[in-house]
Amino acid sequence: MKHYPSSRLGWLSPAEVLRYGITGFAAFFLFLMLFAGATGSAGANTPQAESEGELRLVTPNDMTSGGLLLKTKEPGKYIQAPMVATDVDIDVTGPIARAKITQRFENPSDGWVEGVYVFPLPEDSAVDSLRMLIGDRIIEGEIKKKEEARQIYEEAKEAGKRASLIEQQRPNIFTNSVANIGPGETIVVQIEYQQTVRQDENIFSLRFPTVVAPRYNPAPSVHLVDFQPGEKGWGSVSDPVPDRDKITPPVAHPDTGKRNPLTLTLSLDAGFPLGDITSPHHEIALVREDESRAELTLKEGEVPADKDFELTWTPAKTDAPTAALFREELNGEDYVLMMLMPPQSKDASRKTPPREAIFVIDNSGSMAGASMPQAKASLELALQRLTPQDRFNVVRFNHTHETLFPQAVRADKENLDRALKFVRGLEAEGGTEMLGALQRALVSQPADSQYLRQVVFLTDGAVGNEEQLFNTISQQLGTSRLFTVGIGSAPNSFFMSRAAEMGRGTFTHIGEPEQVKERMAQLFTKLENPALTDLTAVWPDGQETEAWPNPLPDLYLGEPIILAARMDDASGTFKLKGTFDGQPWELRLPLAKAAERPGVAKLWARKKIASLEAMRYAGGNWEKLDAAITDVALSHHLVSRLTSLVAVDKTPARPAGEEVTRRDVPLNLPDGWDFEAVFGEQPSPVPMRDAKARSTMPMLAMAAAPVSAEAAEAKAGIALPQTATNAAGLMLSGGLLMLFAAACWMLAFFWRHLAARTQVPAHGRS
Repeated sequence: MKHYPSSRLGWLSPAEVLRYGITGFAAFFLFLMLFAGATGSAGANTPQAESEGELRLVTPNDMTSGGLLLKTKEPGKYIQAPMVATDVDIDVTGPIARAKITQRFENPSDGWVEGVYVFPLPEDSAVDSLRMLIGDRIIEGEIKKKEEARQIYEEAKEAGKRASLIEQQRPNIFTNSVANIGPGETIVVQIEYQQTVRQDENIFSLRFPTVVAPRYNPAPSVHLVDFQPGEKGWGSVSDPVPDRDKITPPVAHPDTGKRNPLTLTLSLDAGFPLGDITSPHHEIALVREDESRAELTLKEGEVPADKDFELTWTPAKTDAPTAALFREELNGEDYVLMMLMPPQSKDASRKTPPREAIFVIDNSGSMAGASMPQAKASLELALQRLTPQDRFNVVRFNHTHETLFPQAVRADKENLDRALKFVRGLEAEGGTEMLGALQRALVSQPADSQYLRQVVFLTDGAVGNEEQLFNTISQQLGTSRLFTVGIGSAPNSFFMSRAAEMGRGTFTHIGEPEQVKERMAQLFTKLENPALTDLTAVWPDGQETEAWPNPLPDLYLGEPIILAARMDDASGTFKLKGTFDGQPWELRLPLAKAAERPGVAKLWARKKIASLEAMRYAGGNWEKLDAAITDVALSHHLVSRLTSLVAVDKTPARPAGEEVTRRDVPLNLPDGWDFEAVFGEQPSPVPMRDAKARSTMPMLAMAAAPVSAEAAEAKAGIALPQTATNAAGLMLSGGLLMLFAAACWMLAFFWRHLAARTQVPAHGRS
């Protein structure tokens, strides 16, 4: 066998040369990947690139109405930033809400464009309808598997056909892509969904999110693997947020003025005499039609899409309805929706068991502004509510996490004073590395079983690695109960509600300082009272029934049971059994009382999809569960993680030879957020002349094609979130250190191997 000389230290076989070469190439290739990721992240943390392409450049003097202008490489020339206008129409009937969302896209440029708009919907919404309006024609959308829908859309775009694609990125984040909007042309896209109304004691509420808050996406990590037995090598890169580009839309600087105008109309038919009707975050114009019905609109007519809309209403009497039962027949099967209020009551004589309360507070950059004072005030109230029989600890987190005490301590005056001083000194800064804090809160379980362990998480939930966090909750929850408190004007309600559900706790939203005392008091009532546990549903004999959620969660004081079921015949008596305060508990309900209501089948399907998704986090068979999710979504015409709605106009519109350019629609920064705390210092943007110019300003929806870094650096006014961390620098530094480590490892390996080759055998010495 031929050998190759290695200086004078020995000889290498061809196999060894090949092995060393592959090892070195793998290390070098990994470095290139990390370097590319670092430079890509650097681009993601700078103002987003815009393609000048075929789009019309303007000067400030050319503007006859309000508009955000983006700088270009040509001095004094700008591109109009994209916008989209949204009209929301919601009908609430009893416990069910049906909403129609109309998004208006207009292209004011001289070229053909594609628009991509990232928008939120309620986390439990069942999206089932898409229509594209072109002139007086309506194109109905069809539900397809996600990959198939994307292929249909891309082929239509390339062929010059107008098309729209609705995709789910998270249960509360969707994207609307609209292809081939012609010069000066308007395209209107309508989607519809339905959801259930939330009930807490005698308060009914409905939230409509209007803006996707910037998400913090943890950096990818590197995993080491063995190239061969006994030898370590470089492995793969794992990304906790593989779709980060799809959930990170650009954000307009607040100094440019608010954008993306929104109107909202709501029709309320409560089904019972109405008491108070309030909107805590928006002023409304309210007209009561009779004792149980009302119509309302936003008092200002239109508002910028920058904070969640919330409506609450109460019955005129003190006692809320104890049950609501609805039925829909579809394809020979009955679908039933039940909202049951267990007849729980507070017992002042009952002694509350001792608790171990672990409070976790988010002090990252996204909490800067109004959110941090709300979170601190909420935590102070929670600490002051503890009794000497309780134990507690406090964990704070941003890009690092810190625990106040080494372990939970007694809630005496000395410890509480120290905790209050710690909380009052917190400031919002840095990234949102939530995983470490969550693990720290769950890792320590009380040795004494007499303590009821409750983890209270106060955060805006502005993260993109939800799946990683859900997996942690599923695997490490133990005997704890997890309660989430959503802080701010646009919290990540999907993460907050799903985390609480998986943690067998509850979700509370605090959007305004005035709500802190009232809503924390509601949470304390739940924390201090026993849960309704071990719930089981008993269906009439002989009925084949599929009910969701499955299994049923624990329930707390004042919470309703929302159960959706599919059965052959909705008749007989339904029973719900459980344990309350150590005693057996049972509720009976005749199914014949169900009222006919369209849409119940879709709500059942949406609850089934949510339950199947939760099973994936618990370690179920992913392929089997994904197949089941796809099947139910296609059968009920619903958008899901695996299905999308696509609408295509069969007639080509864009002339051959004309190119289409892409530009993402910038979003508002959520109300109360601090731009610099989230994105760092940005160049001064060009302001809007009129922040409320919907009647005279075109509604734009365009997205830019990729351009050079030089062009990106020449613009201002739009940023992508960095949450006050230098991710690019950290990744680049890490890549250089890894390359250095790889070089050292290879040098040591070569030296050890070649030294062994040149060693003289002992028996050969003279």
